[in-house]
This record gives sequence, structure tokens and C-alpha cells, in this order.
Amino acid sequence: MAETFTLYKLIILYMLNKVDFPLTTSQISEFVLDKGYTSYFKLQEALSDLAQSDLIRPETTHNRTLYHLTENGAETILYFSNKISPAIRKDIDDFLKEKQYDLKEEASVKSDYYLNTNREYEVRCQIEENGSSLIDLKLTVPTEKEAEAIVSHWNTKSQEIYTLLLSNLL
Repeated sequence: MAETFTLYKLIILYMLNKVDFPLTTSQISEFVLDKGYTSYFKLQEALSDLAQSDLIRPETTHNRTLYHLTENGAETILYFSNKISPAIRKDIDDFLKEKQYDLKEEASVKSDYYLNTNREYEVRCQIEENGSSLIDLKLTVPTEKEAEAIVSHWNTKSQEIYTLLLSNLL
């Protein structure tokens, strides 16, 4: 059983090592659960263990968690990737190749909010590409409900808003 649990962790490390951007919990889950490798709860346990062992670094906002591979995680998967069967590695490679654009786009769009010193909510909406910020927008709203709505809509409307800003400013 411990060997199987180790495989789940190696799958996650392998996935993160194959991309140049962080992956969300839902992206990792989509692969692992759709392929039937393990249950949602075992996957969450594996992610937690990897984070506690400093093999991955979670970046959590109000609406999702992004996982980054740490240096220790990269070293670990370098030494142990051969413990993942060629068939599973191929499944991962095919998944990442097929979904690369969607995965990268989802990870590059970020939003979060917090209560500021004026007792208002500041919402930060970002689009990043290749480690650079394309847009970093802060909005202040009076209620948490409004902040949550902006965070929720940013993921689906960010490209449209970015295009609108550029067309109006250039």
C-alpha cells in the first residue's frame, strides 16, 4: 500500500516537472481521477505530504490552489521517475500535450481578495505569461460578496477585459 501511495506522489511530481508553470488541484485531479489511479481523498493526502516534505509549494487563494515544483521536488523526480511505469508516463505526457494550452492559460490567470485597513475589500486580478505580468489590476469594493463575484468572474472574463483595455488605451 505504501508503494502505491508513493506512486501517486511521483505522478504529481512528474506532472509538475513536465510543465513550466504551476498546476491547480483541479488540473492534477482531472488527470489522476479520470485515469482511475486513486481516489480524491488519497490524492489530497499525497498533495499534502508532498507540500509538508517541501517537494511542492502550494500557492493558495480564495478560489483555488496552484502547485509549484520545488528544487527538492525536481531532484526527487529526477532520481525516481523510473519508478513510474512507461505506460503511466506516456499517459501523463499525452494528457499534458493535449491540454497544454488550456492548463497554462488557467494557471496564468489569478485573482484573490483581502480586507484592507479601511475595512473595504481589495481584489487583485492578474494575468501572467512566462513569469512576467501582463496585467495586475487592483479594485476596491465595499463588500465581500462583490469581491467574491469579481474573483469568480475574472477567470472567465480576463482575456476579454485585457483585450478591451488594450484596444481602448492604444
